[in-house]
Amino acid sequence: MTNDLEYEEISSDEVDRVIAALEQISNSTSSDTIKAFLEECSNNVYYLVYEDEEGLAA
Repeated sequence: MTNDLEYEEISSDEVDRVIAALEQISNSTSSDTIKAFLEECSNNVYYLVYEDEEGLAA
């Protein structure tokens, strides 16, 4: 196992699909704790693609 991080291209379409799926799961969940975890997950997935684009726009 190496310590080198491999670069993976992640499309915005894939990120959008995953976020939409997480939102559907969150909307069908009654637990506030689970909703908080899903929101954190959604934010992490969002920033995989959109963090760099927003940084360039500023």
